[in-house]
Amino acid sequence: AAALAVVPTFVQEVYVRHLLIMVFVYGAVAASWDLSLGYGGIFNFGHLALFGVGLYTYALLTKLAGLDPWLAVLAGGGAAVIAAALISAPILRLKGIYIVLVSFAFSQLVLQLIISESAYTGGNSGLVRVPMLAIPGHNMARDNKLAYYYIALGLLVLCVIFLRGFVRSPLGRSVIALRDNEEYAVSRGVSLARQRLITLCGSALFTGLAGAFYGGYFRNASTDVFGISLTTLLLSMVLLGGRATIYGAVLASFLLTFLSEAIADFGAWRPIVVGALIIAVMLVYPNGLAGAFSAAARRLGEFAGRASPSTKTSS
Repeated sequence: AAALAVVPTFVQEVYVRHLLIMVFVYGAVAASWDLSLGYGGIFNFGHLALFGVGLYTYALLTKLAGLDPWLAVLAGGGAAVIAAALISAPILRLKGIYIVLVSFAFSQLVLQLIISESAYTGGNSGLVRVPMLAIPGHNMARDNKLAYYYIALGLLVLCVIFLRGFVRSPLGRSVIALRDNEEYAVSRGVSLARQRLITLCGSALFTGLAGAFYGGYFRNASTDVFGISLTTLLLSMVLLGGRATIYGAVLASFLLTFLSEAIADFGAWRPIVVGALIIAVMLVYPNGLAGAFSAAARRLGEFAGRASPSTKTSS
């Protein structure tokens, strides 16, 4: 975080700053998804619907209701948490493919609701000229995305702190226990329904905040966020980074965001290249990028241990 905070001092290009902003947004969403998918073992494929709920909440409240953009960002996070609670209701006691089907159906339900209420949401055309975030006394439209950069970075840092605190708490350990051995955890008094509800709501909070920020940054709300391309990209970040790592998803967001832009001219070959990269990494390191970094750190420690002279004492 400290290193990223000084990056704008050396990076003046607006396009590179834009890419880093998207890295921070995608990193927050992917890491939040890792909480329910990796740590909770809940195959929630409606996660991007929570991002869309945050986005459209921000757009509707600022454009139609005239709410202050910063309050609308907080409302976007709250709306995503409520939506996650609605998702959790029918899947509290389901398993496997049934959770996938129900969560995916919820995502399509939200999409159809947005399309059908076109008088308010703009339908397939979306909402444009959404009010942007504002800092008193500062022109965010002419600072080469500097303010947006630090806001997005702060969002990611707070997200990682929240998620790490969650998984290290007794609550987080009970969630992991349910994932690893559901029957035994339940027999020891862990509530399956309650923990799933809390896990899904926890993963929704910063996803909704990121969606609201996304709306203020791009100044539009579109149904494109429900598309398969964005879902595939974010799911790839979770898998490539390593499930149940959080930091891995953030690392993968850096790699895949910049890689996707670097090979943009590849056209239809771009997803094939990304897919091949994921397969290669997963074959060598099943725990993803986080596993690769852990292995590298372990080997470095062993090398340092062999290189250091041994000290012997005698009495």
